[in-house]
Amino acid sequence: MLIESIIETENLTKRYGARLAVDGLSLRVARGEIFGLLGPNGAGKTTTIAMLLGLVRPSAGRALVLGRDVQADPVAALRRVGAMIETPAFYPYLSGYDNLRVLALAGGLPVARIAATLEAVELSDRARDRVRVYSQGMRQRLAIAAALLPDPELIILDEPTNGLDPAGTAEIRALIRNLAAGGRTIVLCSHILSEVEQLCGRVAILKAGRLVAEGAVAELLRRERGLRLRVEGDPARAAALLAALPWVRGVEQSNGALLVDAPVERAAELNAYLTRAGVAVAEIGVHASNLEQFFLEVTGDT
Repeated sequence: MLIESIIETENLTKRYGARLAVDGLSLRVARGEIFGLLGPNGAGKTTTIAMLLGLVRPSAGRALVLGRDVQADPVAALRRVGAMIETPAFYPYLSGYDNLRVLALAGGLPVARIAATLEAVELSDRARDRVRVYSQGMRQRLAIAAALLPDPELIILDEPTNGLDPAGTAEIRALIRNLAAGGRTIVLCSHILSEVEQLCGRVAILKAGRLVAEGAVAELLRRERGLRLRVEGDPARAAALLAALPWVRGVEQSNGALLVDAPVERAAELNAYLTRAGVAVAEIGVHASNLEQFFLEVTGDT
């Protein structure tokens, strides 16, 4: 039977003494998507991942991975799951190939898969080089190759572009897209929100262990769309006029412009209204948030 939800959590909760690290988290990750798990430091992302991987036992609730309860049946749930968590550690005096061979033998995985994983991350030509001469980007790709050894349906990547220059970041971004195009489901944790916005179809944002926003990136940002305009004369008077309209949800002055929380399809109506009131509109257009602005708004993080 084909499982449509690769990950499903129900009221997932973890307490460490008096501290509530994850608080009643319920979310789903669909098959084949790139899903972003976001939050400020201490939001509960790492604890959530640890519970998904069976490394931490929940205080309440449950986590299903590939349709299996992680606590009740961890071997079946995690058999086809790969993960890159935090900074990858390898034996610097061994080659990339031999590091993967050690991991494969330790995990009971077929050594025959190593060549394919190295090819997938474009390290085949450097497979026999010692890891100590690898760049940071190559080490990150080797860590992703290690996550690919079990031929996973689900890959969890925690800060895969951490410490990389723009060229290395672009390489990892392209690699993630290729993995998803091959039918794998990817959960991506990253503090580089511009990367998440480019890669992820849906995101969940945590704050203090609670889910504060979830949905398609395009839909979340669409809610933040409004109008940006400049007027000649007194912007404060224009703001007061606009705030009186029943379909205007708010007006903010920013760097000489007015940011109007109103449906963008009513731009012409808004322009005509101000003109009739004797306010000349010098410029009007759509104002849209990016994921970073949305993140800061819902988390209150500066």
